[in-house]
This record gives sequence, structure tokens and C-alpha cells, in this order.
Amino acid sequence: MAETLKEKTAKGLFWGGLSGGMTQVLNVVIGILLGRMLSPDEWAPISMITIFSAIAGNLQSSGFSTAIVNMKQPTANDYNAVFWFNVSMGFVLYWLLFAAAPFIALFFEQPCLTNLSRLIFLAFFISSFGISTQAYLTKNMMQREIAIVNLSALMVSGTVAVTLALKGYSYWSLAWQQIVNSAVLVVGRFFFVKWRPSLKVDFTPIRQTYRFAMSILVTMVINTVNSNILTFIFGKLFTKTPATVGNFFQAFKWNTMAYQVVGGMLEQVAQPVLVETSPPALIPEQSSPTRSLSQGEGAENVERLRRVFRKMLRFTAFVSFPALLGLSMVSEEFILATIGAKWQGCVPLLRILCIGGAFMPFYSLYKNLVISQGRGALNMWLNVVQIVLQLLLILMTYRKGIITVVWTYTVFNILWLCVWQLYAKRLIGIRLADMLKDTLPFGCISLIIMVLTWWVTQPLTNVYGLLAARVVMAGLLYVGLMKLLRVRILDECINFILKRNKP
Repeated sequence: MAETLKEKTAKGLFWGGLSGGMTQVLNVVIGILLGRMLSPDEWAPISMITIFSAIAGNLQSSGFSTAIVNMKQPTANDYNAVFWFNVSMGFVLYWLLFAAAPFIALFFEQPCLTNLSRLIFLAFFISSFGISTQAYLTKNMMQREIAIVNLSALMVSGTVAVTLALKGYSYWSLAWQQIVNSAVLVVGRFFFVKWRPSLKVDFTPIRQTYRFAMSILVTMVINTVNSNILTFIFGKLFTKTPATVGNFFQAFKWNTMAYQVVGGMLEQVAQPVLVETSPPALIPEQSSPTRSLSQGEGAENVERLRRVFRKMLRFTAFVSFPALLGLSMVSEEFILATIGAKWQGCVPLLRILCIGGAFMPFYSLYKNLVISQGRGALNMWLNVVQIVLQLLLILMTYRKGIITVVWTYTVFNILWLCVWQLYAKRLIGIRLADMLKDTLPFGCISLIIMVLTWWVTQPLTNVYGLLAARVVMAGLLYVGLMKLLRVRILDECINFILKRNKP
């Protein structure tokens, strides 16, 4: 019997959550081991060049993998065209960055970056072989297979990195971690995907989806710049004190790992589900005169799409607010207990970033709503304006110090969600009052619980005991209060987990 959309969504969220949770647990373990072995100075070179390989990865994909996911029924020729386009772009971009490596090292005044960047950039070329297969897995909502591949890649690459760090390879261990991770992902995806690339290449799908894909590409680049802009700027401003860059990168990494647990779940199911529930009348952009990029079921209406979106909003708020505000509360104990006192400088940065991190998964949800309606250009321009305004604010505040810049960055990202909400209202009619009704209670309850927990546990002095006490107390209070208030989303999560565990 074929699965219903509700069953597919629940299954996707389950496997996405399991994968995200286990991934972050492994990331925490690997991050702790590497954090104890390497100093902030050794992390700095890697953080300085992250933005280059990330942008190159965007360019090699060029948004065509997203276009495939947004098609109703992509064909083998669609996957094949995107595969060869990605590989070709990856090859060209790698050699361009290979030649640019000495200039990158000169910009940051770090000679070691020449050879280091040439090795790291190889990772995105390797990953170009797995972009089409990832699109296949995502389109078919094969979350179990995605989870297996991602976890396998993380375990293998993490083991390699820790082994090399133990042998004294310093930042080279981090570089090889990226290479191995990309290779395992490519092999794993091909293992689960039945489709295979053909030497008979027809780039017609590339031409048909060009406009949509280019808008996605610009958006991807803007998002990458947005995610890495502070590390890049700090890498230049604090060239003489690389430990500052390393501390920020460490804080940024832990914050990102935390909110990606929620964002990862949504990213894997949001776009396919929203495309499937979207009425055709809502989709103004077409990829070609003969084929629509996203077609909904004709019998479905806007109200159904609105209900689906609001349920995703509630789930996001239910998980994101307690997780990220909780990490903000225990930042100092967490850093001291895991990677040690040498990373004390990243604690205030992590506290601030986690406040903004609680809101980041909502961006993923709004972005997928806009894309599912074929509004790639709107998605692009919302991100373009956001990054431009961010750059202006950074330029206005950087002289006041890194803390001021991070606070400015965080507050702006929270407020910018209101702009996305405005366009969500225009697309599907969801009001600001609806959004606040779905999310604000979870945020307020989480904040109250974290403040109460912090105050009650203040007398404790042992770092490990304090960390454990705060995590356990906050978790029990949150779940207990949700049960007391009879919050439906909690019951649905519990019932689904129990149902999955039945023989």
C-alpha cells in the first residue's frame, strides 16, 4: 500500500531527526576530541578559507539539483544532465581556485594557506560527483538512506581526522577530514541510488531550468556569504591575532551544529511536501512553456497548504527554542567541560550566536515555501537585500569590537524574518498573528525555563555537575510543562516514536 503524504512527512521527519540528532552527537564527540588536540591558532587557517570552498560548491551545483527536486517527475535524462554539468563545473572551478591559492594566502598574510587551500578545494570537486544522487534521494524522500550515508561519512572522516591530529598533523587533519567525508558521501549515495550516469549527455534540462536554477544559485551564494561573512571579515581584521578568529569559528561551529539538527529535518522534507501540497494556481513561474517545475494536486487548496506550513512552524518552534536557548544558557559549562579552558574566549560569542540560532531553522522553512511556489527570484532578492544590509551594519559596528558585531548580526537576522513572513502572507495568506500564535508560546516558555534553571542551579560549582544539572532540569521542566499544557505537537511526536518502535 502506497504511503500517504502525512506518512511520508512523518517518516521523513523521523529519519531526518534521527540522522540530525546522531550526526550532531558524532559531531560533538569529534569536535570535542579535535578541540582538545588543536589550539585556536590551529583552527584559524581552516576557518579563513571555508567561504571559498563553500561558494565553489554552490557554483558547481548552480541550483540545478534544487530544480530537480522541484520537478513533479524528473527523468533519468534530467539527473544525467545535472550530473555532467556539476562535474564539469567542479573541474573548472577547482583549477581556478588552485591558481588563486597564493593570492588567498597573501590576502590573509598566512603562507600556509597556499598548499592547505589547494588540498581542501579538492573536496568540493569530489563532492560534485554526488550532487545528482543526493537530489535523487531527496526527491524520493529516502531519508533512511540519507541518514545512513551521512552518518557513515561522518564516522569515517572523523576517525581519520582524530588519528591524524594524534600524530601531530595539526590543521592538515581538518583538511583531510573534508576530503574523506566528500569521498564517502559520493560512494554511499551511488550505493543506494539505482540511477547511473550515462555518457549520452543531453543538456536540454539545463537550458529549460536555467532561469529557475540561476536564481537558486545566486541565493545559495548569498546564503553562503551570509553564513561565513563574519569569519571571513574577522580573518582579515584580526590577522595578527588568529586566536580571535579561531574562537569565533569554534563558537559559530557549535551554534550551527545545534540549529542544523532542526533545520536538517525540515530541509529534507519541506520542499517535496510543500510542492506536493501546492495548488497549481499558486505557482506563477514556469520552467518552460511545456513543463512546470512544481505541480500540486488539483484537488488540494490553499487552506491545506497553510495548515501544513503552520504545523511545520509549530514543530520548528517546539524543538528549536529550547535546544538553542538551552545551549546559550550552558555555554560556559559546555565549553569548559568539553574542549577546555583554552577556548574560554568563545563562550560569550556562543551565548549570543545561540540566541539568533534559535530562529535560523525558520529561514529554512520560509525559503522552502517560497521555492515550492516557483518563486526563485523572490527567494534570491530577499537574500541579496539581507546580505547587503548585514554588510553595511558590520562596517558600521566593527570598530566597536567583535561582541558588538555579533550582537548586531544576531538581532538583524531575527528581525529579518518579519520580511519573509510578509511574503508568506502574500503567497498563502498566513498572517503574522498566526505565525506568532504558532511560535511565540514555545519561545516564551523556553526562555522562562532557562532563566529559572540558571537561577536555581547557580550554587553549584563543579563544571560537570552544573552542566548535567542544568540540562536535566531544563529538559524535564520543558517536557513536563508541555504535557501539563497538553501541547498536541508533543503527543504527536511521542505517538509516532512509539508507533515506529512497535514490532
